[in-house]
Amino acid sequence: MKTLHDHVILYDNECPMCDLYTNTFVKTGMLDKSGRVPFTKACEIMKANAVDRAKACDEIALVNVKTGSVVYGTNSLMLILGHRFPVLRTLFANRVFRFVVNKLYAFISFNRKVIIPGKDLGNANACRPTFNLKYRILYITLTWAITSFILANFATLLYPLIPATNFGREFLICGGQVMFQALVIQILDRNKTWEYLGNMMTISFAGGLLLAFALIFKGMFSPVVFAAIFMTVVSLMFLEHFRRMKLLRLPWIMTLSWVLYRIIILAYLV
Repeated sequence: MKTLHDHVILYDNECPMCDLYTNTFVKTGMLDKSGRVPFTKACEIMKANAVDRAKACDEIALVNVKTGSVVYGTNSLMLILGHRFPVLRTLFANRVFRFVVNKLYAFISFNRKVIIPGKDLGNANACRPTFNLKYRILYITLTWAITSFILANFATLLYPLIPATNFGREFLICGGQVMFQALVIQILDRNKTWEYLGNMMTISFAGGLLLAFALIFKGMFSPVVFAAIFMTVVSLMFLEHFRRMKLLRLPWIMTLSWVLYRIIILAYLV
């Protein structure tokens, strides 16, 4: 087994995904046992090796502690994987592959704090990525579209309790909530607008995925049972919304307005 010795990866310990894959690198012997260090405890390593702190927040940094050289983002991951699996180097050298992987990595990295928010708001040394409006809008739009598609399909399981619907209407309803909540957050704390909207759409997307799982049982239960499933998912979404508002230090009114919009829409549909 080939271990990439004398290299340390600086990972965001508030990001479960970052924690998972860097821990995998260590456990499988791709890196030394001391081959990963939490970003919040890496001050000495960053100073000793001239690590670009801002860039390391956006793209995970891999430091060669012997030479002091640093690589970031997908270059870090490809260096580790390419060292263990040389056959992959040809693929990693492909420009199209690197372009796609770099875009996907950036999409996840710039949105990771709204996908899974950390508890690091008061920590000056926390690994918080630079805000990127392009990737945030892309994230909101993508989750908006996927959630709308799932809801349009799940609604068929609720008929005749709820009138038949389609993707277009669900897309407008989801979009209406984005606009409604954007207006509320503008009034309460406009500096957190994009952070809030990203978190809100993560909640909607997570709820949509739970409902998508229920689609497997289509035709097995009555509309009443699926209505109960829907209300259970909405309750879980409510609790998650409330939890995230505490993390974002936003007032409970944000959760109240979120619920109010849904009640208005439900009343309209029924």
